[in-house]
Amino acid sequence: MSRAKPHPSPALRIGVIGSATADDGALAAARAVGRAVAEARAVLVCGGLGGVMDAAARGASEDGGTVVGILPGDDARDASSGVTIPLPTGLGEARNTLVVKAADAVIAVAGEWGTLNEAAMCLKTGTPLVGVHDTLPAELPIRRIADPADAVAVALDLGLERRSQ
Repeated sequence: MSRAKPHPSPALRIGVIGSATADDGALAAARAVGRAVAEARAVLVCGGLGGVMDAAARGASEDGGTVVGILPGDDARDASSGVTIPLPTGLGEARNTLVVKAADAVIAVAGEWGTLNEAAMCLKTGTPLVGVHDTLPAELPIRRIADPADAVAVALDLGLERRSQ
């Protein structure tokens, strides 16, 4: 059961960033994040492809959630099957900026260079960033939360706070 509370309209957008390839623990955490985002009736925003993005998208869509996949390429058919709204950009890795800018708050799971790029964009733009099962550098000033549902609850609160500013 999710600890996240449903929120007012318009729906909050929670970004999920993470590795295109990840271990089973990270994938399970990402899927649980996706489920909790859907249970809270928020929109999940991700890069739309494999690994953490796919696991989170599947978790959300299996629970009836809306998943926006901001794709690096030109073909919507490249999106994870969990993505309900694929947005092909043709921007390659530059689409990372769109993932961050489209989100009210972001959750990092696992992480490689692209995730580090997105995390840096969060810090630069003031987009709240929460880590769960992340592998980002310990020096980054982000909240790290062990439980995926708790991480989503914190991200929702931070996203609402950001919207009110």
